[in-house]
Amino acid sequence: MTSPLLPASESRRPVIITGLSGGGLSTAAKVFEDKGYFVSQNLPPQLILDLVEMSTADDSPVDHLAVVTDVRARMFNGSLMETIEAIEAKGLSPFILFLDARDEVLIRRFDSVRRTHPLQGNDTLKEGIERERKEIAPVRERADLIIDTTHLSVHDLRRSIEASVGDLSAPKQHVTVESFGFKHGTPRDADLVLDVRFLPNPFWIPELREFRGIDAPVADYVLSQPGAKAFVDNFLTMLKDMLKGYRHEGKDFITVGIGCTGGHHRSVAISEEIVRRLRESDDVDVNVLHRDLERN
Repeated sequence: MTSPLLPASESRRPVIITGLSGGGLSTAAKVFEDKGYFVSQNLPPQLILDLVEMSTADDSPVDHLAVVTDVRARMFNGSLMETIEAIEAKGLSPFILFLDARDEVLIRRFDSVRRTHPLQGNDTLKEGIERERKEIAPVRERADLIIDTTHLSVHDLRRSIEASVGDLSAPKQHVTVESFGFKHGTPRDADLVLDVRFLPNPFWIPELREFRGIDAPVADYVLSQPGAKAFVDNFLTMLKDMLKGYRHEGKDFITVGIGCTGGHHRSVAISEEIVRRLRESDDVDVNVLHRDLERN
């Protein structure tokens, strides 16, 4: 069996996958299933609690549980927040993964499969999405990790989940550094967004244009520019202080967005350097994503 997404020390921690309809819940469920989880989808709140209790029993055949639930569960008694609180009352800490996306993207996804939104009724699809956002806002606020799937393909979402959660370990905080291009929009799931467009753009140097920030010629060029290393030094000093505050507030998953114009050169090189430096610390689990590396 494939090794589980969560290590043995966290094997009894239930995972709740939720978010907006059309946000990629089925894809997320498949990721966890492929990693050896027992995955159950579309359970009403009370049955989620029952399943968690059964999976944590001493004689349970299930070591790793993930439950997918969305707004359709509202037809049953009890809310998802009440279920989360009931799980916590039993001494367990559910890991909440919330998938989000921009309205226009959700509308396009629903239109492509010719489905109606579960809260649409006789109104427009946009109104159904707005109702859902309002209804699940408390769960979003409670989430351990929010992933914005607006710009992610199915394969990108899989990589994002595995990068963000793949090395989950209770004693550590988890930092995902994500490079991006401002022309493609900022990542809405980022806790911090940094702009490195103050550095000279390698795109305008013909011999560097076809390389990317993961390639040595571009990385060396970017990091040799005045202010580049000082920027990294100052940010890491600030981040380490912020991580202490995040930990105090119970936030163990932090996403840092590093942006340049297209997401090919400067943001990638700076992200790689920040990740390299962060990995020197034993207190932080670090992953890197390059959202727009292959985009034109």
